[in-house]
Amino acid sequence: MTSPHAFWVAGRQATGADSFDVTNPYDGRLVGTVSVPTDAQVEEAVAAAHAVRDEFAATPAHVRAAALDHVVRRLTERTEEIAQLISAENGKPIKWARGEVGRAVSVFRFAAEEARRFNGGEAQRLDTDLGGTGRLGLTRRFPRGAVLGIAPFNFPLNLSAHKVAPAIAVGAPIILKPAPATPISSLILGELLAETDLPAGSWSVLTVPNDKMPALVQDERLPVISFTGSGPVGYAIMESVPRKHCTLELGGNGAAVVLGDYASDEDLDWAATRIATFSNYQGGQSCISVQRVIADASVYDRLVPKIVAAVEALVTGDPADAATDVGPLVSEDAAQRVESWVDEAVQGGAELLTGGKRDGATYAPTILASLPDDVKLSCEEVFGPVMSIQKVDGEAEAFAAVNSSKYGLQAGVFTHDLQTAFRAHRALEVGGVIIGDVPSYRADQMPYGGAKQSGVGREGVRYAMDDYTYERVLVLTGLAL
Repeated sequence: MTSPHAFWVAGRQATGADSFDVTNPYDGRLVGTVSVPTDAQVEEAVAAAHAVRDEFAATPAHVRAAALDHVVRRLTERTEEIAQLISAENGKPIKWARGEVGRAVSVFRFAAEEARRFNGGEAQRLDTDLGGTGRLGLTRRFPRGAVLGIAPFNFPLNLSAHKVAPAIAVGAPIILKPAPATPISSLILGELLAETDLPAGSWSVLTVPNDKMPALVQDERLPVISFTGSGPVGYAIMESVPRKHCTLELGGNGAAVVLGDYASDEDLDWAATRIATFSNYQGGQSCISVQRVIADASVYDRLVPKIVAAVEALVTGDPADAATDVGPLVSEDAAQRVESWVDEAVQGGAELLTGGKRDGATYAPTILASLPDDVKLSCEEVFGPVMSIQKVDGEAEAFAAVNSSKYGLQAGVFTHDLQTAFRAHRALEVGGVIIGDVPSYRADQMPYGGAKQSGVGREGVRYAMDDYTYERVLVLTGLAL
């Protein structure tokens, strides 16, 4: 029997008295056993992060950048090993898991680049008024303090990278709490960070259960919280610590709009393929997956059969198989919830165009039309391989349909018209508008986050660095300006 995977306390490996199993959601096999930190070990990690905060903030940029560069090299070298692990613990098809490792490499590379140029300072003449004669203001950014990063299960490596890499780049100590369903890929980040020269205490990876999270959230020595996950949990965190700085990346109800000018066969084939793929990639377990398709009446009848055909052509099955497009959800409970939502919609009058079947933790890619307004699939984030298709009459009705959701993460608009693109950017109440593609597009360096109930703040390396820091002005007096 192999030993449990150790967690990381202030840069060193440790084990606790308890452990839990991580299983593959596709076939139930054991992926690994993970040790759970004791309360004393959690306290050690928090105390170390708090104690090292000034030292870490003063660490030269080249030291932090070198550590980030090291992670880039080591992730690249271990890409296949880590991708296989992500696929096993998450159920993500191996081709998407390989892509996730590649994205995490980019996140650490971006962070290394930003660490080298961050905080150069901005000078401002203050003698624009008489009282400022001879004065110069110099503004720089400084870490708010230690960060608590809470990562979700759906991108266990890359969304952990989005917490850890910006913190290291600005010199903010970080405690990473991975999702209990998928902790092992986060622990590998610990292996790579342990090979660097970062100060002891500047990072920890704690595999604490969710019921221990409130104590970490409440700890005043962790003034910054970066959370990715569900809306109810995220807003409960923010409401429980109103004096902390919280970044919340929450749910979505992603809409793909296909407008009337996007009407050639080539256009509709592209839109259908992208919609089919990104409604179902990661098993639909992405906050920006396509959940709603809003199609202009002039293209609706030609588009819908193309989407159905593209969805039915997807390969559903073993995530370890390179041919698989759609794997299982993270658990059978998750698949049963999706099943119940689809059943509710069909019983309420929705038309099932394809799918609608569950096999254990796997739910078949599903398309619904004529979705009632009052069912969960209309109002909530399904987080599964399910989309609805809606017919609208013109741009204004399409944009109103997008905005009818309480969520506002990203939207995709298929159009060729530049004026329409700018109107969409102005009108749509979302954090990102993707023209000519689905809402699921994300570049890891761009500002990423939502409006309305999709969260607060922005990720994307440079933007997370801003969230982890605050401006402090230095006023110099008696200068000959």
